[in-house]
Amino acid sequence: MRTLLAVAYGLVLLALPAGAFADGYIETPSLEQKVKNGELPPVAERLPQTPRVIDMTALGREPGRHGGRIRMLMGKQKDIRMMTVYGYARFVVFNENYELVPDILESVDNEENRVFTFHLRKGHKWSDGHPFTSEDIRYVWEDVLNDEELGAGGLPAQLIVNGRGPQFEVIDETTVRFTWQDPNPEFLLALAAPRPIFLAMPAHYMKQFHKRYQTEEKLKELAAETGARNWRGMHIRQGRQYRPENPDLPTLDPWHNIINPPSEQFEFARNPYFHRVDENARQLPYVDKVVMSMGSTALVPAKTGAGDSDLQARYLRFDNFTFLKESEKQGKIKVSLWRDGKGSQLALLPNLNVDDENWKPVVRDVRFRRALSMAIDREEINQAVYLGLARESADTVIEDSPLFKPEYQEAWSQYDPDAANRLLDEMGMDKRNDDDVRLLPNGATADLIIETAGESTEQTDLLELIADHFTEIGIKAFIKTSQRDILRKRVFAGQTVMSVWSGLDNAVVTSQMSPREIAPSAEDQLQWPRWGNYYQTGGKLGEEPELPEVKELAKLAESWVVAKDSAQRAEIWHKMLAIYTDQVFSIGTVNGVRQPVVVATNLKNVPKEGVFSFAPGAYFGMYGMDTFWIDGE
Repeated sequence: MRTLLAVAYGLVLLALPAGAFADGYIETPSLEQKVKNGELPPVAERLPQTPRVIDMTALGREPGRHGGRIRMLMGKQKDIRMMTVYGYARFVVFNENYELVPDILESVDNEENRVFTFHLRKGHKWSDGHPFTSEDIRYVWEDVLNDEELGAGGLPAQLIVNGRGPQFEVIDETTVRFTWQDPNPEFLLALAAPRPIFLAMPAHYMKQFHKRYQTEEKLKELAAETGARNWRGMHIRQGRQYRPENPDLPTLDPWHNIINPPSEQFEFARNPYFHRVDENARQLPYVDKVVMSMGSTALVPAKTGAGDSDLQARYLRFDNFTFLKESEKQGKIKVSLWRDGKGSQLALLPNLNVDDENWKPVVRDVRFRRALSMAIDREEINQAVYLGLARESADTVIEDSPLFKPEYQEAWSQYDPDAANRLLDEMGMDKRNDDDVRLLPNGATADLIIETAGESTEQTDLLELIADHFTEIGIKAFIKTSQRDILRKRVFAGQTVMSVWSGLDNAVVTSQMSPREIAPSAEDQLQWPRWGNYYQTGGKLGEEPELPEVKELAKLAESWVVAKDSAQRAEIWHKMLAIYTDQVFSIGTVNGVRQPVVVATNLKNVPKEGVFSFAPGAYFGMYGMDTFWIDGE
């Protein structure tokens, strides 16, 4: 089956030749002087022959005007990576219907998820005006990913299928092809991710830092200038795309960093060669500059309420909502509540790989997991912590997902302590000590230690409520706080019986998205880290699962990879969701929790409602931050 991605979905984008606008393109006012001075070519010469045209009217939004700046508040310098996420320029991207569409690429020919032919936009340029061509992709493939030093860790996992990487071909200046022997349906998904696989670098700039194209003497000189220990470290530092710290690195993003670190404030100026335009012939982005100010994360809510940020969600929590809503009265900001895209705001993760022989048979007994889930009074949690605005649910897909079914949401999530008590009695935990705490089948006291990274007071409040709920069924819960890295190491070492994290990272999945998150596939899955590591390493590390249901999930995840069409993939997804929720491998609480999104009153086109999710939406990225615009400047 051959699929042309550009026409495979109903798209709200146009692909028009440069001459399609009768009156030509509208020059950006802030760039007019540079054009007059000869520092920049006219906008028609800066754009690709077929730019990506975003039809704002079709999206139900207002075509904007150029100019102004967006201020944002961040914590640490590494937070500038959010500009790469929010800008969301990718080879292919998800639209607001969670469909993959071409973006940087003009189109993609997909043959049976094995052969992917990329067609670049003719005339597309990097932010410094140098042509973006197949050479930039060849450079990454041959001189970075397959270089013995730069690529020493091997190809990214998403490029390996059954132990083999793809064959790469340069067809011509604007066409390349990746070919696998077996299907790789996760390839395009990895390119559209918030943190994507970067298959292109500005080769004309990066070659100066590569030993294959530079003299040893010059490399040593450049390394000394950049503070790197060797050419490899220098190449990595100067070419870092996800965290854009190098102002000299050309980009394809809507804005590029113009400030050298370290700094308490970073400025991102518009990319004059950005490849998108609106239906009125205005080149995007609308806004000239984005300014990120670094400071204490604890002060972000107060500063946001005072009007010091024009677009803010990071470092805001639901418990800031009342204060922020009160701050609206000053007339500087408007506060919206977007839905969080996780499967559960907080989830309890029984460690099925725990080494404690008292607890291992207990947490592996589905009756225990179901009992804990039914013991949680989710309505109390919703009302007490989220003002009743969240959705009481198991850890599963949310209603925004086309795979949503009420039975997944309701699986063992109804508050029923009597039924929970019966299940615990049935599994041999019918005896209690003098403090009314149950005894495990081997006679040990059911003192359940729940370990958490303790990164928010919200999490602590939730756990205190859950501990009280567990007391009603004879389980004494103790909350142990550590740090994120320590917690993960303890879980993998089998030292933790139960941990706390958020639920599914992506709960707005479609059948075209990988189901590996609900199957053992990675070491960082806290409910089965060793089983996940087993599949992650092809059986070289970790442990093979012992539970039949876990093995079935792994088998189904592999069958999804070779499924012939979306109908088959949807069928596989539903089988996996049914198993995952019925077996309660993750104990959810509530989802659809509201995320405060604060917008300056003069910032337009930011949706009043949306799903605030890292994957697949890239937070603001999927909604087109380049289309937000300032009114009145």
